[in-house]
Amino acid sequence: METRNRGQGTLGVPDAQAGTQTAQARASQWEVLAASAEFRRLITARRNLIIPAVIFFLVYYFALPLGNGLAPGLMNTKVIGNINLAYLFALSEFVMAWILAAVYIRRANRLFDPLAAAVRKLAARMGIGS
Repeated sequence: METRNRGQGTLGVPDAQAGTQTAQARASQWEVLAASAEFRRLITARRNLIIPAVIFFLVYYFALPLGNGLAPGLMNTKVIGNINLAYLFALSEFVMAWILAAVYIRRANRLFDPLAAAVRKLAARMGIGS
């Protein structure tokens, strides 16, 4: 019983020409998929959410140390008992992270998933993907 590896000759030596052609064909297919309108819509939709969300989160995140350094009197303002504004702001960062995650999940379910399904369908028609 002779065993052969995919893309290799009978002695297990790779068939360079067949392997190169296959790799070039697959790379060409992926380039066509990446240039497709469906793929571009998916990337644009994700970018339109992720970039503003990251900027907002970074500004919100660094507002606490900046507030403590630039306006310590304001951040030390007592709100409830010994709980000051800085503690509430720090806790609000956890809430903000959960809100941003919920917004991303909602957008993914409503917009990104249908766009990704269209890209997968196109890839299947092209004979690429898993």
